[in-house]
Amino acid sequence: MTLSRITKAVIPAAGLGTRFLPATKAMPKEMLPVVDKPAIQYVVEEAVASGLSDVLMITGRNKNALENHFDRMTELEAILEKKGDHSRLAKVIHSTELADMHYVRQGDPRGLGHAVLRAKMHVGHEPFAVLLGDDIIDARDPLLSRMLTEQVARNATIVALMEVDPSMIHMYGAAAIETTDDPDVVRITGLVEKPSQADAPSNLAIIGRYVLRPEV
Repeated sequence: MTLSRITKAVIPAAGLGTRFLPATKAMPKEMLPVVDKPAIQYVVEEAVASGLSDVLMITGRNKNALENHFDRMTELEAILEKKGDHSRLAKVIHSTELADMHYVRQGDPRGLGHAVLRAKMHVGHEPFAVLLGDDIIDARDPLLSRMLTEQVARNATIVALMEVDPSMIHMYGAAAIETTDDPDVVRITGLVEKPSQADAPSNLAIIGRYVLRPEV
């Protein structure tokens, strides 16, 4: 059986951003700038660079700025065109042409699992990637592309892990693992949310990139 290429990405972005108050009182945390772009654009660009052209964003109340950012703003484009500011015009247009963007509201803020479940009708029976905006991955790191390749090869759910100092593991979910024939790939046998250093099964922390089978 030939497994089809994964094309769908789900980006949960319905959180209230309480850790960033008061900056996020009126602005979604995903729109906070990192240099000259909002954080969410880096995440979408990562998905697209990995071949995920169909992006579903899970949003909530007061998140209209996310949809507006990836939508056309013809008045602004016309002003930049008239001024001859082609550099900024290209940047504005780039964000609107990145991917086939879709949006669905989470409604009640009932956690990450519930947010991902809101993607059920969109992803159907296909494996899909989940990218969290809390972790921005360097564009030079092929992490997500490698995860997509492993998912197709192994037909399994793939979770990104990062080695952290054992004294910091209490800030993350930690994975209990078994080795495989590939030194970069381990089999996860259990997950523990924010364990103490003494109780942590390893110093491998879960970061916000997943490639999930549709049964999830």
